[in-house]
Amino acid sequence: MKDLVYGEDPEPWDRFPAGLLFVPVRPGPSRCAARLFRTPLGGRTAVGFTSLRRLAGTLGSGQTWIRLADPALRALVAPLGVTTVTVDPRFTAPAPTPVGPAVPDSAPTVPALRAG
Repeated sequence: MKDLVYGEDPEPWDRFPAGLLFVPVRPGPSRCAARLFRTPLGGRTAVGFTSLRRLAGTLGSGQTWIRLADPALRALVAPLGVTTVTVDPRFTAPAPTPVGPAVPDSAPTVPALRAG
């Protein structure tokens, strides 16, 4: 078994602490903010990658990032009510794209139904 070098015990199901992570960020009013994602069941989660190659493979090479230790990432998102950190996700769905108006400007008229 590996010695724990980061000062925190791993969760019981973790085989080792995540250590330093590549955390995706987005520009914000205070320099940058950690990007939050959704789990398959809709819960909010912070995400970290163990290598830059994995981050780029999942989110693209243009994704900005910072280095944070797992405990620091958890402390950063805890005030937002986020308690889950997902390490090295392999799949992300693309962000939803805006769709046009629900009813086109020149909608055809539908004849009224007649009783009888």
